[in-house]
Amino acid sequence: MKTVSEVSAVTGVSIRTLQYYDKIGLLHPSKYTEAGYRLYDDTALERLQQILLYRELEFPLKEIRRILDSPDFDRNRALEQQIALLELKKEHLEHLITFARGIYGIGVKTMDFTVFDTRKLDEYARQAKESWGDTPAYQEFQEKKKSWLEDEGQMAGRMMALFAELGQLKELEPSAPQVQGQVRRLQEFITEYFYTCTPEILGSLGKMYGGGGRFTESIDAAGGEGTGAFAAKAIEIFCET
Repeated sequence: MKTVSEVSAVTGVSIRTLQYYDKIGLLHPSKYTEAGYRLYDDTALERLQQILLYRELEFPLKEIRRILDSPDFDRNRALEQQIALLELKKEHLEHLITFARGIYGIGVKTMDFTVFDTRKLDEYARQAKESWGDTPAYQEFQEKKKSWLEDEGQMAGRMMALFAELGQLKELEPSAPQVQGQVRRLQEFITEYFYTCTPEILGSLGKMYGGGGRFTESIDAAGGEGTGAFAAKAIEIFCET
C-alpha cells in the first residue's frame, strides 16, 4: 500500500489531482486509514497507469472513466489502441519537427499547412472512445445503475462476496454441481444489476477474471489465492454446457 504522498512522488501526479480523481469517481483509493488518509494498492496504481496513458493522448477525464468502467474493458486491447494512438502522435510530432526545422534552417516559406492536419489521429481516437461506450451492454449498465439503492463500493462488495463463496469451493472440481450453481448465481447477479450476461459475455469475463491484473487480484483477495483461475475454469465449463 502507498499513501497519497508516495503515489504523488512516484507518478508525478499532484496530491490535489489524486484527490480530485477520487472525488469524480475516476480513481478511488483502495482503502482509508483510521485517520482518513488515502491508501493505494497495485490494482489502483494499475488503473492510474491507464488514466495517465489516456491523459497523454488528451482524452477527457469523463471519457477515460467511461472507458475504464466499461463492462467489456480489456486491458490488453486498450493497450493496443494506446500504442497505435501514441505511434500516430509520434509520427505527427516528427512531421512538425521536420517542418519547423525547415523554416528555421533554410527559411522555407511555402504556405503548406498539411503538416498540421490531425484528422487521422482524431479519427482513430474517436473510434477508440466509441468502441468502449456504444455497446448494448454498456448502455444497459448505465440504465440499471440508475436504479441501484447502493453505491458502487457496496455493489462491488456484493459481487466479491459471490467470489468469496466460490473460493470456498476450490477443493471441488470446477465442473461440480455446487461450483456450477455458484457460477449461475454470479451470472444472474450480473444480469440483474449490470447488464444481460449472455454466455458469450460471461465467457469473456471468465478469461478476464483469470487473466491476471487487478480483476484477478481482487477476486483472489476475496476468495483466497487461486480463486480467479478457478472461477475462469468453472465459467469456461459452464459456458460450454
